[in-house]
Amino acid sequence: MSSSPDTSSTGPVLRVAQQVPRTEAEGPGRRFALWVQGCPLRCPGCCNPEMFAMERGTVVTVEAMAARVLATPGIEGLTILGGEPFSQADAAAELCERVRAGGLSTLVFTGYTLAELKAQGRPGVERLLASLDLLVDGRYEKDQPETGRRWIGSRNQVMHFLTPRYAPEDPTFTAPNTAEVHLIEGRIIVNGWPDLADRLRP
Repeated sequence: MSSSPDTSSTGPVLRVAQQVPRTEAEGPGRRFALWVQGCPLRCPGCCNPEMFAMERGTVVTVEAMAARVLATPGIEGLTILGGEPFSQADAAAELCERVRAGGLSTLVFTGYTLAELKAQGRPGVERLLASLDLLVDGRYEKDQPETGRRWIGSRNQVMHFLTPRYAPEDPTFTAPNTAEVHLIEGRIIVNGWPDLADRLRP
């Protein structure tokens, strides 16, 4: 994606790598998936290495992104992944607050553990955690592929249920993993379980 900013509104901004308006491969229900650009962790074997660099992607205001998500029909929630969402914690928190106010659920995938995030003591991190229903944490470990839990990349990663909106005993969370192929604005985007997604990428 280009680095040209979305100047249709003002306020906090996110650097975005890609978007899929409707997917069932990035969390419970049909969700708007947003990949942010930039990750300092750079896990070996990551399926999105093109999202490591901080300076790439498209700059989009939170106001414009929230309006886009809330205007998408038939979705249950927003999933933010990347890249590393907590590298843009303040803007991501505001986005999650806005979409939750509109009745949608929120899920973030992070390479940090929850303990690491709490230890940072940054207000933006605490604000983002407070705006989430679900958090999937931990580095991606390519030698520990997860096959028994849906939406989880490696066995070390943990899904934290931060509000009562979802429950771990829901059978949805143990259904088989999936990957999807989308054609969006002339680009082929493959998302979902890392192993399947890598096989499907052109």
